[in-house]
Formats: sequence, structure tokens, C-alpha cells
Amino acid sequence: MEGGQRAAQRCSGCREEGAGSTRRPGRAARPVQVRFLHLATCHLGFPRVFSGLLITFSSCLGTKGTQYETNSVDFKVEADGTVFATRELRIPSEQVAFTVTAWDRQTARRWDAMVRLLVAQPSSARSAHKQNGALDASQPPNDMLLPWPQHQNTNGLRRQKRDWVIPPINVPENSRGPFPQQLVRIRSDKDNDIPIRYSITGVGADQPPMEVFSIDSMSGRMYVTRPMDREERASYHLRAHAVDMNGNKVENPIDLYIYVIDMNDNRPEFINQVYNGSVDEGSKPGTYVMTVTANDADDGTTANGMVRYRIVTQTPQSPSQNMFTINSETGDIVTVAAGLDREKVQQYTVIVQATDMEGNLNYGLSNTATAIITVTDVNDNPPEFTASTYSGEVPENQVEVVVANLTVMDRDQPHSPNWNAFYRIISGDPSGHFSIRTDPVTNEGMVTVVKAVDYELNRAFMLTVMVSNQAPLASGIQMSFQSTAGVTISVVDVNEAPYFPSNHKLIRLEEGVPSGTVLTTFSAVDPDRFMQQAVRYSKLSDPANWLHINATNGQITTAAVLDRESLYIKNNVYEATFLAADNGIPPASGTGTLQIYLIDINDNAPELLPKEAQICERPGLNAINITAADADVDPNIGPYVFELPFVPAAVRKNWTITRLNGDYAQLSLRILYLEAGMYDVPITVTDSGNPPLSNTSIIKVKVCPCDENGDCTTIGAVAAAGLGTSAIVAILICIVILLTMVLLFVVWMKRREKERHTKQLLIDPEDDVRDNILKYDEEGGGEEDQDYDLSQLQQPEAMEHVLSKAPGVRRVDERPVGAEPQYPVRPVVPHPGDIGDFISEGLRAADNDPTAPPYDSLLVFDYEGSGSTAGSVSSLNSSSSGDQDYDYLNDWGPRFKKLADMYGGGEED
Repeated sequence: MEGGQRAAQRCSGCREEGAGSTRRPGRAARPVQVRFLHLATCHLGFPRVFSGLLITFSSCLGTKGTQYETNSVDFKVEADGTVFATRELRIPSEQVAFTVTAWDRQTARRWDAMVRLLVAQPSSARSAHKQNGALDASQPPNDMLLPWPQHQNTNGLRRQKRDWVIPPINVPENSRGPFPQQLVRIRSDKDNDIPIRYSITGVGADQPPMEVFSIDSMSGRMYVTRPMDREERASYHLRAHAVDMNGNKVENPIDLYIYVIDMNDNRPEFINQVYNGSVDEGSKPGTYVMTVTANDADDGTTANGMVRYRIVTQTPQSPSQNMFTINSETGDIVTVAAGLDREKVQQYTVIVQATDMEGNLNYGLSNTATAIITVTDVNDNPPEFTASTYSGEVPENQVEVVVANLTVMDRDQPHSPNWNAFYRIISGDPSGHFSIRTDPVTNEGMVTVVKAVDYELNRAFMLTVMVSNQAPLASGIQMSFQSTAGVTISVVDVNEAPYFPSNHKLIRLEEGVPSGTVLTTFSAVDPDRFMQQAVRYSKLSDPANWLHINATNGQITTAAVLDRESLYIKNNVYEATFLAADNGIPPASGTGTLQIYLIDINDNAPELLPKEAQICERPGLNAINITAADADVDPNIGPYVFELPFVPAAVRKNWTITRLNGDYAQLSLRILYLEAGMYDVPITVTDSGNPPLSNTSIIKVKVCPCDENGDCTTIGAVAAAGLGTSAIVAILICIVILLTMVLLFVVWMKRREKERHTKQLLIDPEDDVRDNILKYDEEGGGEEDQDYDLSQLQQPEAMEHVLSKAPGVRRVDERPVGAEPQYPVRPVVPHPGDIGDFISEGLRAADNDPTAPPYDSLLVFDYEGSGSTAGSVSSLNSSSSGDQDYDYLNDWGPRFKKLADMYGGGEED
């Protein structure tokens, strides 16, 4: 690399076109000299066009006094026009541009020029990359040489070693090959002296994805092994290495940037296939509706990924076929025409097309989506009554009754605030008798009575009502004259019940007024002024039956004496309810309550409490506290006067009474000792009424012996009840005797029961001809049989499990199977002489009946052990010889016939 190439590398890959270069001592970077040409004609300023760094400046007075500046910190311009780099630079892009400013210090005028530094290329590749400075894989690749290491120059200055500078390698995606396809050849200028091996590392070489790129280690030719996909990976960063045969580094690694050139192989894809938007009806042109978005996987910086939008169709095409437009770049859909009316068209369907290649339909790829635009309702239609007048009627004194239905028409969207009707009465109902409620389903107005109307006051109402929407009308929309209507309501007269003007009427009088006294007149009023009706009165509630009311005029008199102390009086007030009924059709009635406040008079004498008491037989230990109770109220009650009567004289002799306060007194013994017993002590008590009333009450006082605490003892209490010591002893003796008799009776009963169980049967068996079964206690087997199962000897509750066994010996009695004998039939009208014969024949048949119990069957019992310590009874042999006579067995009847045949008649046979 000679001449200009080495000079360009001094500026880290920059080259200067049409400029000489010299090195300025002491500079860290190579300076660039700019020549200023003086033209024949005086033209002040920079030329319009610069190619590379050929910078000239023309001045009528020459360049003396001209200073130069740049807008880049990386470059400076000397006074002689030399441009140099202030530091060592690496320029990875194709070019670097900066501005040079020349200004005259005398005139203060300024001139600017743009300077471009282009990336240096080898001479062999310069023509191929004159346009873009990058490698194109579509053209035959050229060799790229690594620069030789720089050596120290003749003037003693040492050059710094620089890395390779390789322009990016562009590889088109989706290439059809053949593969491997050569991209470029990398070669170091040292391969003329020594053999060199080349290798590459990085993603796509020795890192996943593996072996996308390869290199011939000897020639340095680099290949791509398969088609590329920019959407999968847009660029690769590799490092090229050069080593000798021993593996020693010959050159520093260089960076290789491989860019995958995008091809238009992807259609635009909408984010959603269906978009939903809305716009208010009546919107002005230019109103934003919605945005549709399509993405293209191709490179967005190229035409392959630049998407443009357009509207293909609009349905319906009313009122215009172009109601909407779309921004071709952003996808924003806006209105373009006026006339959107929801009542005519509620929804538009717009087909939107997205095309890449900046919308070129001939070369670009396209895709479509659907935009559904809903025209939303605004309140542009006021509600209108379907009629100008409405009518209805209502009976008087009724509420919550619908008297009229008001119908309206509204063309806005149903069941929305723009459609929901709101009614109000603007005149004709000053007292607020009516209210209009909206039916949420039909939107009708229901005129409802909320306050009862009176026919006698208003026979008809003329209402003026207005209807509006829940939402206000849209701007510019006026209310219709049909939004107001008149409602005529007639009131129907009905028979109203009479009422008492002064209900819960209260009167005051003293108790004890005699029967027949006129108390008051409790009359009712009939509100039906236009009907001639009579009102009659009766009692509805009179708990004590003290009152009487006149049926025609309502005059109330007493039927009995009123007593304030009665149980029917609550807080001195007696209540009675009366009924007033008219003779209308149908008849109506009303009730009224009369309250009588009874003033107390002194008509009840006081009573003493308690009625019974006890006291010790000696004074000083305790006393009896007494009080007075009066059914009257103040001032006809206490303070009370307590005193003992003079008759009998023993009362004042034995007792004394002391007043504690106005309501209480104390009764105590006057003498030192009073014999225990029950005493009736009369006491007279007088109240403070006018006139005062007195009453003599008897208190039963029990006098008894007391202990040291003043409490009656038990014996003393009994003695005080009227029983002496002898009487108490007699009662105790009687109780002891009674208990002794009961005990003796119980002992006798137990002994008799025992004797009954132990009594032996004394009847001779020969005289007992009854067929009785005697049950004896069960006896166990031998001494070794102490744990046998007694349940096997029990009679089973049912016979099914026994009868189901195979024929053989069973553990229960069995009834023989055979023909049963015929018993004689008793004549209907028997003769007295035949009774004996009938009984004899029946007895004979029963004796010969084998089916009559007990059955002659074999019984098997449980196992009773293997042996016993007692001697066997088998050694006791029975002998049939001797004087034993068994003929008496024949006298025992047919049941012993078989036994008599076996023993009695043996010798005869």
C-alpha cells in the first residue's frame, strides 16, 4: 500500500481527494493541507461544490487576515489552510462531514463550506465501491489485504501500529446459491514471506448458529454456507485471525461486519383482523375515529418495510361513498364528509388495505383488515308527545293510583340517556297531588296520585306537563313544541266516612258520679256535603261498660259509677271508643276515642300491712313494723294515724303502738312476758283525706320463745301454733307405732313368700291323674362338665330351622305324622241320657290319639362330660325276677299300656 493509501491510513482510513499532504512535526495525527486558489475574477467566498477536501477560498485582497474554524472537535484548520486531525481517529462509517468557516477579521464577514472525509479503499477495490463503499456479494469479491506493520521513519519518529479497516459486507437474504457462496478474500501482505493460516470467530462461525460462515484457512476466502434470513438475524460480527504455521499471531484480529440485505419477502400483518371504532353522529369532517396498525417484518428503513394504508371499500355507501379517509402513513381513520346519522345508518364496515414498498401496488405486498365503525347516538331528537291532550279520572281519597299514561316518541337509541324520558308538571297542581313516573320499559309517563284529592274541594285538575330526556340535547337542537301536553283529571265522588273533629277527646271529672250523669256530646262530621246522609252512633269499646251514647246526637252519659281505683283505669284515664256510621251506599263509618280523666276522691279506707307477724314472748328483743296502704292518691292518703282500740281492754294492756313517721308504725309488747300463742291484735288506722276515713284491721301475731338472737325456736314455733307438750308427745308416739306396724307387715309378707316356695308337693302321684309337666331346676353333668352351653337345651322360638333338617333324631318333641282319630260329633240337641256316652267316647278317642301331646318321641340332650368321680349307676342291675308285680300298670290307663305289656304280661306270653 503505497503513496495515497498510506497517507489515508494515517487518518484512520480517511483519504483526501485533490490535496497534497505533509507531516507537521509535533502533531499526533496527520495534517491535511488545503490549497486556496486565487481566481482571476474577484469572487468572494467558498466554491459551491467541494469534492473530497479540495477546499479553495477566493478573496479580492488575498488570504491575508483570514482565519479558519471548524465545528468539529476532531479537526482543526491552521492559518495557512492546513486541515489536520487533533487525535487518532477510527471512522467506521462511509464518510465524516464537518463545516469549515472562513472569516475576515477586518470586515467580520463569514463564509462556510462543507468538508467530507471519505473512507479509504484499496486501489483495486476503489472502483467497485465508489458509490457506497461497502462490499456487495452480488459482484465478484476482491481480495482485501491486511496492512503491513509500520516501521520507524528516517527522522526518528515512531509510527503507531493500526488495525485493519474492512468495510461492511452486505449479503442479500433468501439467496438461491449455489452454496457455499464466496463473499470476500482476506489476505495479509505478510503471506509473501511466510505461510499464514486464516480463521474467523464469532456468532455464525464458531458460536450458534454454527457454521453459517466459513473461511479457507490457506487462501483466506470467506464463504456463506446457506441462505440468510434478515428477519431471523440482521447482522453478524465476526473477527478474522491470521497466524503462522506455529500458531503465532501475525496480525492483530480485525472486525468483520456482515449485514443481511433485506428483501421484500414479508407481507404487512395487521395487529387485529377486525377493528372496532365509534364516532358520534353529526360529527364534523376531520373527526378522529380509530387507528389501524399493520406491521411488516421487513426492514423498516427501506421500502420493503414501509407500509402505506388505503380504504378499499365502505359499506353502506350512504349518504356518501367516501364518508371516511385514512392517513396512509399512520393508519388514522377520520371522517371526511358530513351527514353521519345514527337513525339512518348505525354502522359502517370499512375494508382497509396495507401495502409495503411505500404503497406501490405493482411491487408491494398487501393485506387487508376490517374496520367496523359504529355511529354512536347523540341526543339530537327531542322527545315528543304522541297526543296534545290526555285525560283520566281518580276516586277521591285514594293514593298511589295511576290515572293516565302519557306516551312519547323519541328516535334516539332506546334505553339510553338520550332516549329515557323525564316528565314534570309545570302547572295545574299547586298542592302536589300528582307525580309522573317513567316506565323504564315503555318510556311512558304514569300520572300517579301521591296525595289524596277531595271531591268537595277540587272536582277536576287541568295539568300541563313537559317531557325531556335524561341527557341534555345536543348543541344546536331545540325543544319541540310537541314536548308539552295537557292532562285533564276528573275526581270521582265517593261516600266518605264520618270523622270526629276532636278525636281522642279528653274530659275531666271526679270519680263516683252517679249513673245517668251526662258527660259530654261526642259528635261526628260527615264530609259528604253534597249527600244528604244521617249519622248514627254506637259503642265500639267500653271495657267497664260504664258509658252510654245517644244513637242520634252522640250524647254520652254514665251507665254506672266510675271508680278511679278500677282495673280498667290506666294513669287515672279511662278510654272508650265510639263508632259513627252514615247511611250511604255503601255505608261508611269512622271511629273516635273518648278519654275520661277521673279525679280522685277519698272513697277508700287505708289497710294495714302485714296481716301476720311474730314476736318474742319477752319485750325488748324485737318489734313488728307495720305500714298503711291506701288505694287513693294524694291528698287522700297519709300521713296516717295508728292507734289501739279501747275494747277489748286486754289489747291496750298487752300491746303498745308507736308511730315512726306518716306511713309507718311499730307494734310491741307492753308487758314483760306474754305466753306463747296466736293473738289477734286490732289496730285502727286513719288517713288524711277530707273527710278522713279510718279502718280497723286485725293483725295475727304469733308470740313464741326466742333465742339470744331474737329468733323464734322450733319448739317455740310449734307451741306458738297452739299445741302443748303433751299433744306433741302423743303425735310422736302415734308415728312410731305406725312405722312399727308397717315394718311387721313387710316381714310377714316376705316370710310367707319364702314358705310358699319351699313347700313340698304332698299329693299322692296315684291320685293325681292330671297331665301336668313339672319343670325342675337343671342339673349339670359331672365335675368335669361345668362349662356347657345351656342354650342348646332351650326350646327354639320357631320350628322352621328344625323341620328343615334331614330326617333323624331331633332335639325337640315331634308330632307323629299319621291319620288323626275321629272324635264323636256332639248332637245339636243332646238327650240327657246320651251325655255319659258322649263323654266316654270322647275320652276313649283322646286316650288312643297318638297326636295328642305329650308326644312319644326320642329326646336328645347335650353332652354332659366324659366322666365323674362318683360311682356309675350302671352297676345297679335291675332284675325282672322276684315278687315284683306290675299288674297295677294296667289300671293306669291307655298311656301306660305299652309299659304294662312289657312288664305286666311277660309271663303269660
